Amino acid sequence: MFPSSLYPLLTSLFAAILAQVLKIPVYYYQTGKWEPKWAIASGGFPSSHSSTVTALSMAIGIQEGFNSALFAVTAVFSLIVMYDASHVRYYTGKSIALTQELIKDIRTSGTVRLDSPLYTEKLKTVLGHKNVEVLGGFLIGLILPFLMAPVFA
Repeated sequence: MFPSSLYPLLTSLFAAILAQVLKIPVYYYQTGKWEPKWAIASGGFPSSHSSTVTALSMAIGIQEGFNSALFAVTAVFSLIVMYDASHVRYYTGKSIALTQELIKDIRTSGTVRLDSPLYTEKLKTVLGHKNVEVLGGFLIGLILPFLMAPVFA
């Protein structure tokens, strides 16, 4: 149906879309709020970063062999992206939240005047993922290439 050369690309893109769409019902289950904006948001369960890179690695492994140099490159790339999503980006979001809380406390204390528009800028605090969110994306990326392989055979 599709050329086999597109298998890694389309599988990884589908994994990203699936993970993003799944964030909506997961968020609803957790909060009782229906928020379609989660389909384009970063952060949350499952990690689309993890699902995308894992699906790419798995599709390459299935197509080229798990002992190929290309699989090794994509596997290392995947590990870096998942580490970044669950550590660097997650703690960046935490730092933003802490900074905003400090600004609020300083403002309410009245000891320092914060007139710069920089202090009123609303920054996104959900940038990265908790480990369980990365694991959820990893599982999607692990399973989906096996399900999609027959379409490209």
